[in-house]
Amino acid sequence: CTCKSWSDLIGSSSFISTHLHRNVTKHAHVYLVCLHHPNFECHVDPDDPYVKKDFQWSLFPNQTFDEFYKLSHPLGDTEHYGIYGSSNGLVCISDEILNFDSPIHIWNPSVRKLRTTSISTNINIKFSLVSLQFGFHPGVNDYKAVRIMRTNKNGLAVEVYSLRTDSWKMIDAIPPWLKFNWQHHKGAFFNGVAYHIIQKGPLFSIMSFDSGSEEFEEFIAPDAICRSLGLCIDVYKEQICLLFGFYGCEEEGMDKIDLWVLQEKRWKRLCPFIVPFDCEGTIGISIDNELLLERRDFIRGVSDLHLC
Repeated sequence: CTCKSWSDLIGSSSFISTHLHRNVTKHAHVYLVCLHHPNFECHVDPDDPYVKKDFQWSLFPNQTFDEFYKLSHPLGDTEHYGIYGSSNGLVCISDEILNFDSPIHIWNPSVRKLRTTSISTNINIKFSLVSLQFGFHPGVNDYKAVRIMRTNKNGLAVEVYSLRTDSWKMIDAIPPWLKFNWQHHKGAFFNGVAYHIIQKGPLFSIMSFDSGSEEFEEFIAPDAICRSLGLCIDVYKEQICLLFGFYGCEEEGMDKIDLWVLQEKRWKRLCPFIVPFDCEGTIGISIDNELLLERRDFIRGVSDLHLC
């Protein structure tokens, strides 16, 4: 039997925070959650493009992709779902194609528990574009989801969900520069702050939104970034970073991907990643600060994960 003082200790928020910090800093028990075709094989029937596709959820070790553990999907069906962020073992799941009324689920695969968020009471109109991000905000000790939505009449709405209170809040003060330029590019979530790439004509910038203080900020992107194709935002060594372009380099059969990090509100260019030329696209940065890429064999319909 466990004494009450010991039970109180391991259930306290300070103990839980310390345990999570230790696991994160030591990269203990770190896995990649992946939604994929069985054996990473995608078979497309040209005569029936709407044929049902099979997917499965798996856990991969942090440094290799040789072994994995198959997970049972908490909702039963895996066909039309996507992952919109994860933090400290919690995974945010919602519809593959997001709508304003898409249900949002917070899943803990290790204990096989699922929570479906409350329905927002703020939304009573339809939206044409919806983005969703999820993560932990250490400043307020809460898990947050940030939803940005473009209306059919070109309006913009931003909502924040709190896991602690199971409630949504509409953000009223949206800066004018964001209202007319948000275009649903891929974003990132780091330390409770949602980041998005926005475009104003030929110019690019990064929007940040702190889900705790509810403040917006804008950072002009480096001049070398001139298109959205091949542009990715992620986290590198505890800093927001931009990855851009696949272009040739001196090494035969290899390409370069440029890397910038945001330091004290200014961009610093670092050494580029050197990657195999047959990589299809950038997935992101691993917890060990390696570049995670997809290599696809179109003839066999097979994809592989690759670290650089």
